[in-house]
Amino acid sequence: MESRRPPSIAGRFVRGIEHALGVLMLAGVALNLANVFGRYALGSPIFWAEEVLVGFTVWGVFLGSVLVAWRGEHLAMDLFSSRLRGMPRRALNGLVALALVVVCSFVALQSWRIVVLFVETDAVSAGAQIPKAIPHSALLVGFGLTALAVVLRIRSYLSGRFEE
Repeated sequence: MESRRPPSIAGRFVRGIEHALGVLMLAGVALNLANVFGRYALGSPIFWAEEVLVGFTVWGVFLGSVLVAWRGEHLAMDLFSSRLRGMPRRALNGLVALALVVVCSFVALQSWRIVVLFVETDAVSAGAQIPKAIPHSALLVGFGLTALAVVLRIRSYLSGRFEE
């Protein structure tokens, strides 16, 4: 019998994001089907469904970006960098990782300011009356966790290898 190590904290966290994305997708499909049924079978659509579906999509995109960063699967312009070896390649990979962390941290900080503004003003969406801080928090969470993923996987970013 093969003994398995329990998953690391990072592994559980990544699995949690994957599950959250699955739940968002299933909830979105269910809401969309309910809205279609209501619109065409009952003549009464769910008036707030489109707004909530957009929120699900936004959260899905930004949670997905964390997984992309964790796995090192983001788009890269590697026409020249793929030919580099040794220290020049490591240095370039380090600059890419640094740029990712700086840009993601900056956007997360700006998102924090907007979310705080929405909370302070009790802003809600027009249709569903959802606090605007909820969908806008997706940027804060997504960019913040993306920066954290790059920091935690810095060795993989420097080497260019992303084994699980």
